[in-house]
Parts: sequence; structure tokens; C-alpha cells
Amino acid sequence: MSMASLERTDGAPLARRPEFEIEPVDASGIGEVARPLSAMERILNNDAVRKAAILIAIAAIWEIYARWLNNPLLFPSFVETVSTFIGDLSSGTLIDRISTSMRSLIYGYGTGLVLAALLTTVAVSTRFGTDVLNTLTAMFNPLPAIALLPLALIWFGLGIGSLIFVIVHSVLWAVSLNTLTGFRAVPEVLRMSGRNYGLKGLRYVLYILIPAGFPAILAGLKIGWAFAWRTLIAAELVFGVSSRSGGLGWYIFEARSELDTARVFSGLLAVILIGLFVESVIFRAIEKRTVQRWGMQH
Repeated sequence: MSMASLERTDGAPLARRPEFEIEPVDASGIGEVARPLSAMERILNNDAVRKAAILIAIAAIWEIYARWLNNPLLFPSFVETVSTFIGDLSSGTLIDRISTSMRSLIYGYGTGLVLAALLTTVAVSTRFGTDVLNTLTAMFNPLPAIALLPLALIWFGLGIGSLIFVIVHSVLWAVSLNTLTGFRAVPEVLRMSGRNYGLKGLRYVLYILIPAGFPAILAGLKIGWAFAWRTLIAAELVFGVSSRSGGLGWYIFEARSELDTARVFSGLLAVILIGLFVESVIFRAIEKRTVQRWGMQH
């Protein structure tokens, strides 16, 4: 029954209270509630387009500054750097150096991830394991991996073993710390659900902790990859040749020794492009298939 039809017992209509009086709203000035996006708006909403525009702007600034400086020995132009990069790529020189570096990186990064998984599994299983991981992380995480290179050279010599050792150090503690942080952030409701199903040990970690803490784990994987890649290039710059085959860092070192600045920039460009590919393609694909699909990204 509407308010207007209510009456008192004596037949007189009820007085409408002021708080129930609703003034009509004029919607003529609101405009369009929803409309299709224009072509320009769709382009600007595309992440890839925006990032490509940033890269193009950086390349343009690089080229303009190099032409203004007019000193190829000090600062080669973007066009000259790309020309050198394509030339060494076509000749196979740069491909050989990149493949050598990537082989060492995969071995070291993979080993670091396995050790981080074992340490973190032990840490979440027992209180003593947590104390061990916290102590080791506090001790070794602040220690730069490149500072261990002299020991690596003494223990493993001028070979891939030294590179793997310093890469494992750079990966292990960052990944372990982020993984443990992700495990600790898992809600108690999910933990109790896993225990009610009788999950213990490795099965408890695989089915409960890893899916629930995967955003922090993925962040640790990204940080570990960045540390590993930087450590590898720095180590190759220090002692260069590994098993009679130099990597990308050695490529940059040789170019510096020959005062070939364009080739130095070409090597740095290769390092940047590989980093962009891993971050924007590989890790982005993992994030879409896990964190975003599961609705865990805010």
C-alpha cells in the first residue's frame, strides 16, 4: 500500500512526513551513462601500446642527445647501436654469447629455486626450521653475491661452477624470504581446512600454502631472476671467459677493451631486451594464468 493511500481511522488522510518527500530528479544534465570507447581511447587503454610509446620516447631522446653530443666514442647514437646489435646478431657472435650466459643462468637459477623450495618447506614444517631459515637469511641476504666471487674462483676455478655458485647465492635468499612471507600470510581458515583434510608435510605445502601464497612467491621469483641476471653479467665482467666460451658480460668487456663503445651499448641493449622479455612475456604469462585467474590481484 502506498503512502498516499494511507488514511487515519477517522477517514482523514495521513500527513506525509518531510523525510519521505522525494523531490523529482532532473536527469537531463547527467549525460551519457555508458558509451562505446573511441579508437583512441581503446589504444590508450592498451598496456602494450603505452609501454611501446615509452620505449620509443626513450629511443628518440637517446638519438637526439647522441647527435647533439656528436662523440661516438663517448656516446654512440641509437641507430649506430642498433646497427651494431643487428650485425653481431646476424653474424652469430651475439647469439653465442647470449646462449652461453643463458645456460649458466638456467643452471644457477634452477638450482637456487630447488634449494629455496626445500628450505622453505622445512621452515614451515617445524619451528626449528623457521629459526634456521630466518637466521641464514639475516646473515647471507645482505651479502652481495659478487663479494663471494673470489671464494668461488678458489673453490671452483674459472668455469661455470663459479657462476652457478654466485647465482645460487643471489637467488636463494630472496626467493626463500618472499616464499616464507607468502606462507605466513595464508589465512588461518585455509590452514585449518588443509589440516581437516589430513594434509601434512609436502602435500600441505603443495595444496594449501603455495596456491594461497603464490602472489608473494611470484614476487620472489621476479626478484630472484633480477638478482641472478645482474649477478651473472657482473661475474662475467670480472673474470670473463667460462669454459673457454665467454658470455654476454665478456662480450661487453671485450668491447670496452677495444674502445668499441657502440658494441658496449649493443651488449647492454641485449641485457635490457632479455630482461624486458622475461618480465613482460614469461612472468606476465605466469601471472595471468595464476594470480589474475584466481582473483588474487588487488
